[in-house]
Amino acid sequence: MKTLKIMLALALLSLASLSVQATEIRDYHKDVIGNDCKTCHDNGIKQFPSDEACLQCHDVDDLAKQTMPANEEDKWQNPHNNLHYGKDVPCQECHGEHTPKKQPLCNSCHTFKFEGYKG
Repeated sequence: MKTLKIMLALALLSLASLSVQATEIRDYHKDVIGNDCKTCHDNGIKQFPSDEACLQCHDVDDLAKQTMPANEEDKWQNPHNNLHYGKDVPCQECHGEHTPKKQPLCNSCHTFKFEGYKG
């Protein structure tokens, strides 16, 4: 009986710790997604979302248009359609939902300033 009580207590404790792991999502995503983690975490809750999950709502061509630099000379610096990767940069390289990225992938070598960067 004592073992059963200990097992039950451990089970309840583990359930409580799962709710503690829940993290905030950004307001602009919360309005669309709500609290359904599986909407984005299509590879499992503890895995990063696939690019396909992001592209269900975000169109890469629209993103490339929105992030096109105004100066024609700088168009190769577009983070969503760039010289190195074209439109194939994995979303998670620059963006994080629960913990915003400090800098985009490009800034590890270049010193661009992306005005609308949200991490």
